[in-house]
Amino acid sequence: MNKKVAIQGYEGSFHQVAARHFFGKNVEVITCDTFRQVVQLGADATLSDGAVMAIENSIAGSILPNYNLLQKSKLQVIGEVYLSVSQNLLTYPGVKLEDIKEVHSHPMAILQCLDYLEKYNWKLVESEDTALSAKIVHQHKSKHTAAIASKLAAQMFDLNIISPDIHTLKNNITRFLIVSPSSAKTLVEQANKASIYFQTDHSKGILAKVLAKIAQGHVNLSKLQSMPIPGSTFKYGFYADLEFDNKKQIEKVLEELKGLTNSIRIFGMYQKGKFVKG
Repeated sequence: MNKKVAIQGYEGSFHQVAARHFFGKNVEVITCDTFRQVVQLGADATLSDGAVMAIENSIAGSILPNYNLLQKSKLQVIGEVYLSVSQNLLTYPGVKLEDIKEVHSHPMAILQCLDYLEKYNWKLVESEDTALSAKIVHQHKSKHTAAIASKLAAQMFDLNIISPDIHTLKNNITRFLIVSPSSAKTLVEQANKASIYFQTDHSKGILAKVLAKIAQGHVNLSKLQSMPIPGSTFKYGFYADLEFDNKKQIEKVLEELKGLTNSIRIFGMYQKGKFVKG
């Protein structure tokens, strides 16, 4: 039976591209307007098998609100996908470059493609989603409107890719977390990465001691993100990604960290994600 997962955005979005890379092209998606809805649906085992959620981008950095949503959720991280985002200019079949008068897309996508777009005297129209822009071009059979969206959106809405890879910075990679309901207690075989959250007492040098303990355990700290602790006055908790060779190694380090932290939460242990083309 096909997996069913929640995503933010419309069908044809980059979240769906990431979902297909992880679960296969037959994965069913539940489209959501907000990441809050994604988390709610993804945590309910009666409604879905989980969710796909963007967590950081190589250009824009961490998506901080999503870390807070993960912290408050009943989700476990079971995987990740590093998607190289490809922005493409899509048109209704038969439309040529000289026919275009307007280009519609999400404001971030437009910003990513400005070097290309500024070569033409087109009106740039911001929309709420790249895939939605593609869908509208298809529905209206637009002869003078183009959309910036994914190759998947072009396939789904029968549009031509009149200009591929029009984004300025080619190393534009978004990391997506693959999450499932905590109640599922998913065990990932050959896991070599863990995502955790911890708080300390904020005494002098305590964070350095935590980091030293991780290094001494021959575990690689691949990401460290500080976030304010809700209700506190400028006190911070830390999200960390840890890469390891075997589970005994990481389990020993995590046990030792308990003595240096006020609290620690393991979001999940999973396999390091591969870099894939969007």
